[in-house]
Amino acid sequence: MKKSIFLKVFGCYVVIILAISALILTFSFSTIRRHYEGTLAQELENLGRALNVNIHSFLEDGRTRELDAFLKKVAKEIQARITVIDPQGVVLGDSERDPALMENHRYRPEVQEALQGKIGRSLRFSDTIQEKMLYVGLPVKLNGRILGVLRLSLFMKNVEVLLHGLRTNIGRAVLIVAACSLVLAFLLSLHFTRPILGLTKAARQVAGGNFRARVSIRQRDEFRDLAAAFNLMTERIEQLFEDVSRRKESLSNIVASIQEGLVVLDRDGRVTLANDSLKKLIGEDFPEGKFYWEIIRNPKILKFIGRLSVERKSLSEEIRIDDRYVLATASSLGKDEGLILTLHDFTELKNAENMKKDFIINASHELRTPISAIAGAVETLKDEDSCANKTVLEILKRHTERLRNIVEDLLKLSELEDREYKFDIQDVDIGRVAENVLQIFSSRIKDKGLSAELRAAANPPRLRADPFQIEQMLINLVDNAVKYTDRGKIEIGLRTENGYYVIEVKDTGPGIPSQHLPRIFERFYVADKSRSRKLGGTGLGLSIIKHIVQLHHGSISVQSAEGQGTIFTVRLPL
Repeated sequence: MKKSIFLKVFGCYVVIILAISALILTFSFSTIRRHYEGTLAQELENLGRALNVNIHSFLEDGRTRELDAFLKKVAKEIQARITVIDPQGVVLGDSERDPALMENHRYRPEVQEALQGKIGRSLRFSDTIQEKMLYVGLPVKLNGRILGVLRLSLFMKNVEVLLHGLRTNIGRAVLIVAACSLVLAFLLSLHFTRPILGLTKAARQVAGGNFRARVSIRQRDEFRDLAAAFNLMTERIEQLFEDVSRRKESLSNIVASIQEGLVVLDRDGRVTLANDSLKKLIGEDFPEGKFYWEIIRNPKILKFIGRLSVERKSLSEEIRIDDRYVLATASSLGKDEGLILTLHDFTELKNAENMKKDFIINASHELRTPISAIAGAVETLKDEDSCANKTVLEILKRHTERLRNIVEDLLKLSELEDREYKFDIQDVDIGRVAENVLQIFSSRIKDKGLSAELRAAANPPRLRADPFQIEQMLINLVDNAVKYTDRGKIEIGLRTENGYYVIEVKDTGPGIPSQHLPRIFERFYVADKSRSRKLGGTGLGLSIIKHIVQLHHGSISVQSAEGQGTIFTVRLPL
């Protein structure tokens, strides 16, 4: 059972007051008792000194009968018992009894001390009269010789009556002081605990959500400073809570407005937050508090979340749910913390992409047949001798070839864009591939009066890549360099740098104007359209190159300026 601080403080005061009262009552009474007994003993000693002269004469003359009568007479006047004992312990006279009937007193403590020349004192029970008594023994001397012992005694029952009354008065005084102390302790405890109770009450109100709770303390001490600090703290908490509430409301609105499905999982895999888009996607109205495997049934998503739980890094993956396409993106919230998962439904975009791809494939296949027929007819007509026909046919042939190249490049680009396309990854000797590519273009390079050079370090490492795609990339790069260079040379550089295999294709052609550089990798974009058409360019070569590089997780960049040639740099991870 919990005890209040008031009871604890007041209880301590009560224990201390009662303990002090008991100690005062005990020690004061015992002190008074010892003092009173000492005073009585001193008075008996003084009486004994006064009687010593008379007793001395009786003992010196041997008048024991007169001594006994004298003692009985004097005892009535001083209200004390008087006994005279000789050195052998024989009682010579006693104010209360017949000496002849009394036993030997030699071994009484006070008698023994007196026989040794000292003042003997003893508080004990008397076997003779069967009562507790206070004894004082004085030696009776003559010329240094002890003639006997004068013993005076008092009945303690009278003393006890007096001490009982004194004890009662002391007890009453102590009781009054203790009662006043308890009242004062009650008031002090109440005064001490009232501010604490006020602070506790206000703290409970704050814990219950009432941040306007305040504490008012009038007393000028540390409690007032504590109350001021508490009020300042609650004011600050109220401001922070309002700010957090605004931020939470804003965050809730943002999360609710996100079109992607959003779910936050704690370290145990329970859902702590889910927006409406996710609830619609998974068909669960109240997923909060449940484990993610209870609300998500798709095995691919479950496997994806399992990977993230193990790898603890950002991941993304395309997942198909029934007839919908979803891009799942997840990242960890920190070490041993939860994770956040977003599911973006891009079914419409995927359908549009598939429609575009299907259109390109279908259009390309449909164009192949008439193009092949036109090309065959042109070849047949070329055999005729008409010069005019030959000119027209050359034009038809050139444009037919361009159409054929466009169709082939479109099919190639569509194939590279297919996410299910599988590379044939092998160890590729880039140097040998580059030599083969230069050999392919050797006749064209020779016809244009150009020179070609391959710069490669000795024993370069092999690259894990698709050899056919790497060869296609180099063919397109060298083809562009030869196509647009009229004088100078074509140069291929191979080297390794910071974990990458770097391939550079450099020419001394006219260069590319700076305004065209950001767009040269776009489909059908050409910097010089008239020259491109004249040379049979399709505008898709660089786009194909970029796709090949990206599928190998690499990057491609270009450096060029008008009149200074062009350098294409490809970086592929080793």
